[in-house]
Amino acid sequence: MLILLNGPPASGKSTLAQRYVDDHPLALNLDIDRVRAMLGRWADRPIEAGLAARALTLAIASTHLRAGHDVIIPQYLGRPEFLEQLDQLAGAQGIRLHEIVLLDSRPNLLRRFRDRPDGPVADDAELTEMYDRLLRIVEQRPNARLVSSADGQVDETYRRLLAALER
Repeated sequence: MLILLNGPPASGKSTLAQRYVDDHPLALNLDIDRVRAMLGRWADRPIEAGLAARALTLAIASTHLRAGHDVIIPQYLGRPEFLEQLDQLAGAQGIRLHEIVLLDSRPNLLRRFRDRPDGPVADDAELTEMYDRLLRIVEQRPNARLVSSADGQVDETYRRLLAALER
């Protein structure tokens, strides 16, 4: 399976992706931010680094899928370009992209983001725009499945994620 776990910051993407790979032998948690962080001095060229990280992610995912293993990509995607590339990758592999969008209410997500131990790196206005942009993308993606992600309900959210993958 190729799984995109999309959602605003603090929606639980990283936690659920790790939970998924912990439960599925040889599944790969392919976090684009981690891939980008492996690039030398990526912060000096953030746009180029982001594009390189996405290209590497596609190549790694392709290799792992060809070997018969699941790949889960936890990443906020508020623009269609990479979503379309993931669709193409899935088609080339003869599989479908399982596009899951984790959502909580806007006020809850803003609070969850502010409460993160690593501290907020964006303000409420920027986070609100990200949230709204994601909702606009979801409207254009008929196969995207929404999964409610309430704060502190990791087990229940994980069960909803697995149920969404079975549809």
